[in-house]
Amino acid sequence: MTVKVGIPRALLYYEYYPMWKTFFEELGVQVILSDITTKDILNKGVKSCVDEACLPVKLFHGHVETLKDKVDYIFIPRLKSVSKSEYICPKFCGLPEMVKYSVKGLPPIIDTEINMRKSKEQIYKAFMKIGHVFIKDKRLIDAAYRRALQKQDEYTGMLHKGKYPFELLDNKKATPVPTGNLRIGLIGHVYNLYDSYISMDLILKLQQQGITVVTPEQIDEEIILDQAEKLPKKMFWTFGKRLMGTACHLMNENDIDGIIYIMSFGCGIDAFVADLCERKIRRAGNRPFFLLTLDEHSGEAGVNTRLEAFIDMVRWRKRNENNISAHG
Repeated sequence: MTVKVGIPRALLYYEYYPMWKTFFEELGVQVILSDITTKDILNKGVKSCVDEACLPVKLFHGHVETLKDKVDYIFIPRLKSVSKSEYICPKFCGLPEMVKYSVKGLPPIIDTEINMRKSKEQIYKAFMKIGHVFIKDKRLIDAAYRRALQKQDEYTGMLHKGKYPFELLDNKKATPVPTGNLRIGLIGHVYNLYDSYISMDLILKLQQQGITVVTPEQIDEEIILDQAEKLPKKMFWTFGKRLMGTACHLMNENDIDGIIYIMSFGCGIDAFVADLCERKIRRAGNRPFFLLTLDEHSGEAGVNTRLEAFIDMVRWRKRNENNISAHG
């Protein structure tokens, strides 16, 4: 009988799913993915998770709820760092415990620690430890690891060529946009940008208005890191650094007509990084900026109204006074 491992379609699913899926399948393990986010999944997460958690963590709990009775294991790695000398959100470190003590009736959790702060070699040790849950042959685990990295590189390469994660992972097509129209930079964590329910299909809404949307995943990592290195102080949050570097890059691109930053309510790191981005963009005065905060309320009217007002302002400014500061 084939062993089944559940992977929640939340948090860093849009970042690393091709790698994890390939690794498990190379070991002969069947990967069960939770369904695309719905109101019911979010409601389950809100009920089972602590009130103080941010929206993406609550949603993660909801996806675990939908998986727990369908699999033999649930994969929730303890992520501490994914880059040397840097950290990620503290909630990722304690996520296995948060889920364990909030969701009842769970199968065993694979919560192997991944901490690349001191050395990139740690990721190999983590993969070997995960692989040993299912098989003992180190050569097979090593081969699965190398195939997984190859698949992740292929995925990243397709994103840099202009694809969106939901096109590659969720079989959801982007809307073709004619060249020469508005180009908007959309900044945010992958779990805020690409989950169609949480983001209220923001990317598709923009595309349907004839707007080309540029996201951090479509920009070469070296460009982003080069911009981030120019900041007065080193930012030690890996994903916050990526968003800050993206904002700095988009500010310098002549064909970007406006920038939207999406953050989730209750995210401490985003509250800090979004404010830094806004201050820097407003100080430069060369791009209209719009900060959109998401929470568990599902009403789209307010979001649609604010988005339409921002796009109307960007179009009007480009047509009538593109030589005037966007911020007075």
